[in-house]
Amino acid sequence: MASNDAPSALPNALKACRSSLASVAGFSLFINLLMLSPALYMLQVYDRVIPTRSGDTLLMLTLVVLFLFAVLGGLEMVRSRIMVRIGNRLDACLGHSLYRAIFRHGIRTAMQQSARPLDDLATLRQFLSGGGLFAFFDAAWVPVYLVVMFLFHVWLGVFACVAGAVLLALAVANEKATRRLMAEAESEQLEARQQADGNLRNAEVLHAMGMLPGIMLRWSARHRGYLLKQSRASDRAGVVSNLARTLRLLSQSLILGLGALLVLEGRMTPGMMIAGSLLLGRALAPVDQMIGSWKGFVGARDAYRRLDLLFAAAPAEPRRMSLPAPRGTLDIEGVSAGPPGASLPVLRGVSVRIERGEQVGIIGPSASGKSTLARVVLGVWPAQVGTVRLDGADIARWNRDELGPFLGYLPQDIELFDGTISDNIARFGDVDADRVVEAARRAGVHDMILRLPEGYDTHLTARGQALSGGQRQRIGLARALYGNPVVVVLDEPNSNLDDSGERALGETLARLREEDVTLLVISHRTGVLRQVDKLLVLKEGRISLFGPRDRVLARLARPGTGAAPDRTAGEGPRPAGERAAAPARQHPEVRA
Repeated sequence: MASNDAPSALPNALKACRSSLASVAGFSLFINLLMLSPALYMLQVYDRVIPTRSGDTLLMLTLVVLFLFAVLGGLEMVRSRIMVRIGNRLDACLGHSLYRAIFRHGIRTAMQQSARPLDDLATLRQFLSGGGLFAFFDAAWVPVYLVVMFLFHVWLGVFACVAGAVLLALAVANEKATRRLMAEAESEQLEARQQADGNLRNAEVLHAMGMLPGIMLRWSARHRGYLLKQSRASDRAGVVSNLARTLRLLSQSLILGLGALLVLEGRMTPGMMIAGSLLLGRALAPVDQMIGSWKGFVGARDAYRRLDLLFAAAPAEPRRMSLPAPRGTLDIEGVSAGPPGASLPVLRGVSVRIERGEQVGIIGPSASGKSTLARVVLGVWPAQVGTVRLDGADIARWNRDELGPFLGYLPQDIELFDGTISDNIARFGDVDADRVVEAARRAGVHDMILRLPEGYDTHLTARGQALSGGQRQRIGLARALYGNPVVVVLDEPNSNLDDSGERALGETLARLREEDVTLLVISHRTGVLRQVDKLLVLKEGRISLFGPRDRVLARLARPGTGAAPDRTAGEGPRPAGERAAAPARQHPEVRA
């Protein structure tokens, strides 16, 4: 696994855009030089055309300034298009990496990850593509205007510097006045949105039991908190923004008065007075724009920080050497594990060997670690202590895209995805019709699919509302069996099945036995367990019993033996290939 100090994908993506940003800076230089045109035009009109009353000079100056403005407009358009392309390139560089990082982070933190990072990427892209960033590029060339104003007269330059310093101080004050409130408002908004999403996922329960008013009151209180903080932040930002705009306009008027005084004293010409006012407006414009676009800048800055933290918390896994196709032998060696982030392990010192083609039923009371064992065996959750090996190789060292086709998994909560039934069975890869039908037949769901209005082309929503729980479970089983996996893990595969579904599941298990597929079945219902070779009994995260099905059932039937720490002598010789579970060991607390 990549180390956390590996370079983040975000700085690398921005580095890839560096040449384009340099081009934008170059265009900004010429744009700001051309912005001197109005001031120089006014200077020539007042100091040359009017005193000489030369129409030809006025015509030539006007034609020149028209040409310069046309060039200026073209450069502005090209600069804007470059910024749009930079935003698109950033999205293209980060999109797939970010999508993977969201899922890696969700798995490592054992919680549902929201799509907010995708919104953060959109926020960053929109800021780069919008006009707010231009103020920061233009601000770098403000000294050019100040130098010209100092050339006109030192007092004009001093006045411009003071006015710029005041506006800059207002920009800093705006940041300090709104930063905390904006962060709190954003946090409140996120929590209110997550609460609303959770309520919508359970809309039937809320409606059936009349819980909507109480739930809505809780959401409203959080939403009001968000609105209050955002309003306060917007009010403060509005005060600063309006004050800055007023001071900028006032400065442009006052500099005319200062210029008029200098003209009366004979220290400068009327043209310099008018040109100085225009230059001051241009010099202060970037600062004014930065204050106006400060909310967008803060949003982009916070989005960048969150994305950078996400990439640092879920770095890309390094590509490893490809391994031979697995055959299906599992070795669980002293594994202690639990949900990522949990301080105490759920599994404690689990050791067992499962030979290729064996079918093992996993039973035990609730919270004994059955589903945790399933996730650890599949490499979904990492082991805190110990190792899970597939054909001798640590399952965490496989390239997941290469290992995935050899694994089948049917979780307790069946999730079907937005797409057709054939897309879901084919795991959203290239749909091979023959393999899709074969997987459906192996799962005993082919005939049921054919009875649907569109058959395999029936479109499902993300939650599969068009199907019953049993239908969704059987399609999920077909997905688990697609592509001839060598290891299949079924977590409560018959929880939603009727009698016909149970019979189809039994036929599926018999077919998997014939194909030498290694199978782990977690179930509380005994019907499916009659067909397995061995039973593994978990209690409080430890192996209580493990061995041939009939022997384990016999032991469980004896009074007072259900909590036996391990298989004991006196059960007769073990069949070939069977290995007793390691004695339960007490492990110190391990933090994820």
